[in-house]
Amino acid sequence: MNNMKKGALSDLRVIEMGQLLAGPFCGQLLGDFGAEVIKVEPPEIGDPMRQWGREKPHGKSLWWPVVARNKKSITVNLRVEEGQKIIKELVKNADILIENFRPGTLERWNMSYEILSEINPRLIMVRVSGYGQTGPYSKRAGFGAIGEAMGGLRYVSGDPSTQPSRMGISIGDELAAMHACMGALMAVHARERTGKGQVVDSAIYESVLNMMESLVTEHHVAGYTRERTGPIIPNVAPSNIFETSDQQMILIAANQDGVFSRLCKVMDRPELSSDERYSTHSARGKNQQELDDLINNWTKTKSLKEVETLCNENGIPAGLIYKARDMIEDPHFKAREAIIDIEHPEFGLIKMQNVAPKLSRNPGEVRQVGPKLGEHNNYVFLDILKRTEDEMSALKKAGVI
Repeated sequence: MNNMKKGALSDLRVIEMGQLLAGPFCGQLLGDFGAEVIKVEPPEIGDPMRQWGREKPHGKSLWWPVVARNKKSITVNLRVEEGQKIIKELVKNADILIENFRPGTLERWNMSYEILSEINPRLIMVRVSGYGQTGPYSKRAGFGAIGEAMGGLRYVSGDPSTQPSRMGISIGDELAAMHACMGALMAVHARERTGKGQVVDSAIYESVLNMMESLVTEHHVAGYTRERTGPIIPNVAPSNIFETSDQQMILIAANQDGVFSRLCKVMDRPELSSDERYSTHSARGKNQQELDDLINNWTKTKSLKEVETLCNENGIPAGLIYKARDMIEDPHFKAREAIIDIEHPEFGLIKMQNVAPKLSRNPGEVRQVGPKLGEHNNYVFLDILKRTEDEMSALKKAGVI
């Protein structure tokens, strides 16, 4: 492969010791852009994600092929001294180590950053946890859902008539992973100047908090608390989900003055744009429900395709509420290869999301699906660590690998 076509991170070696989602998604992001990600799993049982996302008819995880893509799998018992020695050997030639155990775990296993950085001063340790490595809550168990709640996302998610809602994906874990990945790349950049690695401390609750816009400032300065609003943006109209004659849904966001004027013409109600109740952004916000009802009465007279076409032809932002099937069939997704086909050893050709974002000179690539447990033991132990086959056999017999 031409060097210009190699992934942007193809010169990095990553040791991933996390499990479930927050750490592994960080590893996925790095691996997508070419980093060699060596995933360390417990012998025999592996990462619990191998069991999650089971679907018929296979009865096996359909999540694992995605979150473990582009990774190499080795088995090491981190709880025993011999297993810890193996990691310390790997660290000598590694750039990044990812872990998302409860804070203090690596220290108990004699693999603190102080110890590992003595072996490799250029090492960057990425630590993902619920509450961070310091503070009174740091030792608590912290899953993504708890971070979403404490970071403020759960309270503002859902409809006002319901209890706070989950987003439908593991957004807390994934936000922590994205912040961890961003921190890792910042640390790599800083290492170019200093020659030294450092610790990246990514807390789930802080990663969620970082996305909460001006929520804290609004409360502190104005005493305003954001509430659940369902599909609308409070005081911003129209921006809502509307029904169509064929019982479908479409999101229309026409809250800017010029866009709203175009929508009024499309609706054959041009007078609405000069009506004092709707003529300004502020007025539309005050009369949000009334305006949304007017638009909904119009959309219900037309099919989804008719509304979508009218909006697109007249420069009115509108979007369908996609499910996976819609994404797979959409011509724009196809043109940009947002969803790809990749071979799986058991399932055959499967679809999954492609790498994002797109780089023009060093694009990322999905090179393989999630590996089998210990699939790359020979490569790592024989080729990288230069162990003999007899030594490997002894480690297997002892339950170390």
